[in-house]
Amino acid sequence: MSTADERLDELEAQSIYIFREAFARMKRMALLWSLGKDSNVMIWLARKAFLGHVPFPVLHVDTGKKFKEMYQFRDHYAGEWGLDLRVDPCPPLETIDPTLPPATRSAARKTEGLKLALEKYGFDAVVAGIRRDEEATRAKERVFSPRGLEGDWNVREQPPEFWDHFNAALPAGAHLRVHPILHWTELDIWAYTRREGIPVIPLYFSKDGKRYRSLGDEDITFPVASDASTIDEILIELATTKVPERSGRAMDHEAEDSFERLRVAGYL
Repeated sequence: MSTADERLDELEAQSIYIFREAFARMKRMALLWSLGKDSNVMIWLARKAFLGHVPFPVLHVDTGKKFKEMYQFRDHYAGEWGLDLRVDPCPPLETIDPTLPPATRSAARKTEGLKLALEKYGFDAVVAGIRRDEEATRAKERVFSPRGLEGDWNVREQPPEFWDHFNAALPAGAHLRVHPILHWTELDIWAYTRREGIPVIPLYFSKDGKRYRSLGDEDITFPVASDASTIDEILIELATTKVPERSGRAMDHEAEDSFERLRVAGYL
């Protein structure tokens, strides 16, 4: 077995352990499915953790503005993978904080949509596919990350995590975010996707010299220059590129604290 395969085996085992710990401790949990490469890997891992069946709902908080390829992917694989899919809409833009920059305000609809879904279903934990290497604010996260009563995140009051000892204690009405792939990198995600044969949305592959590194809403997400049209070529590109993964996300360029404001308010 190669060193690369050993690393993927170790990552997989750690993530499966986190899934099983969360499921054993929490009463009502759900997995958030954004339809991108990271959350697709999460569903794959969850199916491995529970012998081919995801034993909790999969929640898509839908802005109604995803690419048509993403909706086609969701509808096809929700059936093929036997998922208990819940699709819940986000509130209109007019209800969102008007002091936020335009793209950031649009993205904040997901935060409010998630709050409504949590209240509707009574979930005490949601599993989210964020990674520390994606963005500096996410790098400060915990694997088991408690949220306030309003879904807010206080980076200065997070519980310590030592030797896989996770704190799942919550005040009444609050919820927990669980991050099984927090320790993965973008390269790991693609290497694992290739090894496992995980389905991929075609938008990630180059067309006319551009491809999407990160997928969000169609009106605030843009492709980056790239000739990578296969997973092998993506892995070669990522090994040398200096272009940030989220460079195609409009909200990341609007203000220095845009993403931090979103995360403090409960954004993923």
